[in-house]
Amino acid sequence: MASLAEDRPVTGDLDAFRAHVREWVESNFPPALKGVDLSLSALEGPSDKSPDREAWRIAVGNKGWGTPTWPKEYGGGGLSKDEAKIVNQEFARAGASNPIGGMGVMMFGPTLLEYGNEEQKLEHIPAICRAEVRWCQGYSEPNAGSDLANLQMFAEDMGDHYVVNGQKTWTSGGQWADKCFALVRTDKSDKHNGISFLLIDMTSPGVEVKPIQMISGMSPFCETFFTNVKVPKKNLVGTEGQGWTIGKRLLQHERTNISGGGRAMSGGVSLAALAKEVRGADAAGRIDDAELRTRITRFEMDWRAFLQTAMRVQAEGGVSVASSILKTSGTKLMQEKSELLIEILGMQGLGWEGEGFTKEQIEAVRAWLFGKATTIYGGSTEIQTNIVAKRILGMLDHQ
Repeated sequence: MASLAEDRPVTGDLDAFRAHVREWVESNFPPALKGVDLSLSALEGPSDKSPDREAWRIAVGNKGWGTPTWPKEYGGGGLSKDEAKIVNQEFARAGASNPIGGMGVMMFGPTLLEYGNEEQKLEHIPAICRAEVRWCQGYSEPNAGSDLANLQMFAEDMGDHYVVNGQKTWTSGGQWADKCFALVRTDKSDKHNGISFLLIDMTSPGVEVKPIQMISGMSPFCETFFTNVKVPKKNLVGTEGQGWTIGKRLLQHERTNISGGGRAMSGGVSLAALAKEVRGADAAGRIDDAELRTRITRFEMDWRAFLQTAMRVQAEGGVSVASSILKTSGTKLMQEKSELLIEILGMQGLGWEGEGFTKEQIEAVRAWLFGKATTIYGGSTEIQTNIVAKRILGMLDHQ
């Protein structure tokens, strides 16, 4: 691919920067990928290594524009928020999707930039910026879900390394991941202060991954077993006992992204357009079913209000305890949208496989079923409500 203006310096002139971005995208973006969603989710399965996708991933990764505001010295773009916004706008204009993503970008990378030491940042952040390493999350355990601090996977100090034994569950994408960021217990005498944040190579001897099949037909989550797994001491992020603090910060990033608050959320199927196509329109061009029309209108009003709130949170600094508000509201709205979509489709919204249903209709059904989990994983709605009550509204108990 061409690398036109590859090394051109960024100036303070945003118009000139926009022209530079547009020129670069036109020279580097493969037309065959126009309109294709390239975002790497832990739930999407193995990465697609097609030549066009690989070329675009390498081009964006080398430029640092997949993580545009991350520091340039670690492989990010080093751009201002205004410049990053322009990059996103010019990608959208060309129908180009950001090929750099996954848990490394959405959750672990921002956390490591805040809590990691220089050696850890130099080792891990550049590979995340180029989407060369895939990460998974080792948090939940069979007896430590909503009460995450009850986790028991133990890392025994052996001098220059830890030996890790235990089990994690609901490990998203664990069967495809290269590395895992995990909360482990290093002190059994203190529930919260006995937790540490450890980085584990998934290819290490003693790591076993078993996918869990879901009601949607997918198997994106796993049980992960760790038996006498050796982990170098250099893979401890922060200090021993700081894991609960670091882990909570990472969850704020996760909840923002689960809610849709960290993405361009206005895309996807238009419920109004689909309802007119499937259910018909009246003489005024409105959805023919008045009751359905009212419900879709109410949803669109709530959705747009949510989008404005998410953008305000981003403008005020991005990730904070407000992530719990976004997670609660955003996941509920996404479930509501799926319910409306299935209702609009009618009998065509009951397809699972076989003839008589389009690919889009079958995907809508499976997405509707999978979406039931979004108000549970990443911290259930009940947990988020408690966080909002205590940390935002100040409704602390006085026991």
